[in-house]
Amino acid sequence: MQIDLRSDTVTLPSVPMRQAMASAPVGDDVYGEDPTVNSLEERVAELFGKEAGVFAPTGSLANQLAIRTLVAPGEELLVETNSHIVRAELGAAAVFSGITTRTWHAERGLLSAHDALSMVKPNSGSYLVSTTAIAVENTHNFGGGTIQPIEEIRALHKGAQELGLYLHLDGARIFNAHIASGVALKEYGKYFDTISVCLSKGLGAPVGSIALSTKDRISKARVWRKRYGAGMRQVGILAAAGHFALDNNQTRLVDDHRRAKYLATQLNSVLASLVNPDHVQTNIVGLNFADLPISASEFAQLAKSEGVLVSVLGPKFGRLVTHVDIDDEAMEKSAEILIKLLQRTLMSK
Repeated sequence: MQIDLRSDTVTLPSVPMRQAMASAPVGDDVYGEDPTVNSLEERVAELFGKEAGVFAPTGSLANQLAIRTLVAPGEELLVETNSHIVRAELGAAAVFSGITTRTWHAERGLLSAHDALSMVKPNSGSYLVSTTAIAVENTHNFGGGTIQPIEEIRALHKGAQELGLYLHLDGARIFNAHIASGVALKEYGKYFDTISVCLSKGLGAPVGSIALSTKDRISKARVWRKRYGAGMRQVGILAAAGHFALDNNQTRLVDDHRRAKYLATQLNSVLASLVNPDHVQTNIVGLNFADLPISASEFAQLAKSEGVLVSVLGPKFGRLVTHVDIDDEAMEKSAEILIKLLQRTLMSK
């Protein structure tokens, strides 16, 4: 049996979730006739205080639909250097929408409103690309699951309003941020023009994200969804999993966060430079292998041979992610295995 800590996207639907999916009322969603999809879109929109939502099969598509409604071809979107939109969506904003992206760097992905706003080039005439929107990722995946400070979000919103810019929230793991910080979902929602919300990460659904905004923007997003080939039919089977996840898997995220902190603390006791437990705010543990004589890929291979799957994000950087399928027994077992491998590697240094 393997303990899969590569991502919270690897979770398997539980038997009760599968039962909910099998019994879901369905219809043709392209015609707007799937009651389970419609109710899920309305439910998530209400959670964030938005007018409407549209179901998408992936978080990447939800991001791209939202961005497409905000930024016209040839205009500019500002994002943090290691944000998912520019690092892990394969240039989709340029390919699908003809959008230019420019980035700023933030330590651990943590937002500085000043840094983002200082890059803005609005109304640049016929010589320079004009900035139209800024995107923020919360929590920040490649930053190690970091939670964006609400005071920085408020400052960014104030500055964006003064400059006439739109804001997009990549909320793939916004429920982790909400549970860990105590900031209400509607509080996050009121600062952003568009939001993408993923149901298939910490919440444990097998498929599904929702893009949120005004009724007008979501109406336009539906057209783009169809144009991108993602108009689906009896998709209520998938939406039912989203409903189940919202009903059952929100508050339990505290357990994922606790287990991630445990793993970080245990590994730090062997090699302090590997991970700082104080930086582990949610369910992601970033691993820095700089002080080990092997690469992240080599360590991941060793871990795999012992039954633990680790994500490799760079030559010397890895990641552990806790999720609904990792219980305390798996947490303790994986910590034991990884500690043993670290000690063995350090002895051979």
